[in-house]
Amino acid sequence: MADYDLAIIGGGLNGVSMARDAAGRGLRVILLEQGDLGAAASSATPRMIHGDLAALERRGFLRVRAALAERDNWLKIAPHLVRPMRFAIPAHSDERPPWLLRSALLLYDRLASRPGLAASATLDVTHHPIGNALKRPFGTAFEYSDCAVDDSRLVVLNAVDAAACGADIRTGARCIRADRAEFWRLAAIDRGYRRVITSRALAVAAGGWTSIVAEIVLRMPPPRVAATQISQIIVRRLFETDNVYVFQNSDRRLIFASPYERDFTIIGTATRAFRGDPAIVAMDARDVGYLCDAANRYFRERVEPSDVIRTISGANLALHPADRDGAVAFDARRGKAPLITMFGGDVTTARLRAERAISRLTPFYAMSPRWTAKTPLPGGDFAWEAFDDEVEEAGQRWRFLTEPQARRLVGAYGSRLAEILGDAKDRADLGPGFGPDLTAAEVRYLMTREWARFPDDILWRRSKLGLTMPSKDREALAAFMAAAA
Repeated sequence: MADYDLAIIGGGLNGVSMARDAAGRGLRVILLEQGDLGAAASSATPRMIHGDLAALERRGFLRVRAALAERDNWLKIAPHLVRPMRFAIPAHSDERPPWLLRSALLLYDRLASRPGLAASATLDVTHHPIGNALKRPFGTAFEYSDCAVDDSRLVVLNAVDAAACGADIRTGARCIRADRAEFWRLAAIDRGYRRVITSRALAVAAGGWTSIVAEIVLRMPPPRVAATQISQIIVRRLFETDNVYVFQNSDRRLIFASPYERDFTIIGTATRAFRGDPAIVAMDARDVGYLCDAANRYFRERVEPSDVIRTISGANLALHPADRDGAVAFDARRGKAPLITMFGGDVTTARLRAERAISRLTPFYAMSPRWTAKTPLPGGDFAWEAFDDEVEEAGQRWRFLTEPQARRLVGAYGSRLAEILGDAKDRADLGPGFGPDLTAAEVRYLMTREWARFPDDILWRRSKLGLTMPSKDREALAAFMAAAA
């Protein structure tokens, strides 16, 4: 008998989504991730849960409808991580005509499965706060509803829920060989120790490493795919509203400028073909200039490359550059254990991709029905409309929290915040502090419950506190984590 029903290589969003789905259906699951959860392309997404407005130009109506249905699912199951936002498209005289934008947004509203979010609207930005940050003579903008998401925390909480369902999540575990027979026999280096694992099925969700895994680990022909790099820039906050600006660039691409971690703005995305090691993805100076120029067509305050505080880049695979649904391949030969290969796709449809992939194993296993669309992620057991109420309740229970601190913590942990703060009466009860926001209590929780091993795991993935934490506090955090480990 094999050790597991399903082994998964890769701890990005695709991998953890399959682990959650399969473990919740009763399968014995192990996930092997060579680094940290979501450390590559899954932490470099545009951070949106949306229907892909641009797909309407390609007449992808069914795709938009499915994505909007998934947007509604995410709002129900992850209300702490997925937040409704109003997106504003200023009408530019050199780009799409206003009548076309208005018609597209009316169709976008109609394709939504339920009218849970506000409908689109036409704004006179000369008399609206949205116009304060824009150049003149922009006079009209079109506003519609979509959602923003904390992508790296979405990865982690899928893994937390998978573990709660019985999955074995192994970070720092690299699969070096996989032999296929009636069962899969995997050899892995797990935290420095060699380990042999047997599994009835294997899923490869290695993102940018998919071709490398196919050639070296599985010793199979790699898929014929294109590697794509997606990049974004972070600058100081450029506007006061909570809207997301959608800019039509001169190449007809849509560029997004979103509020980011209270004091910053994230601008993206720049996309280009990628070649090289997916572990080393750096943003090209040309892409930085491209995003700055796109923003400067619209914003009053100029954005120069020297203003960029941080760049975010990731590489992933796609069957073709415009593919946003991802790819799932299923191989089940006679006498050979099944193989699933999944790569690419955007955040919005990740849950659905995983559900469909695991369902392909139904002929091989007795498993429970599909379940992930209606079951909240850890901490998400409240209505998305009640997010501000959760923040207010947290501020009343732990009165030493400032409003921004309460908002960050509820946005990260939702209703599970009490597992970190407990009965603390003041900040001192939470142990040493690292910067103005991070405490030893939160660090211990992240190490014991969310697989954080190194400071970057906390500062850039489980939170974004690396943007504001002084270097001396980073050093103190590293020393604390080393001692705690």
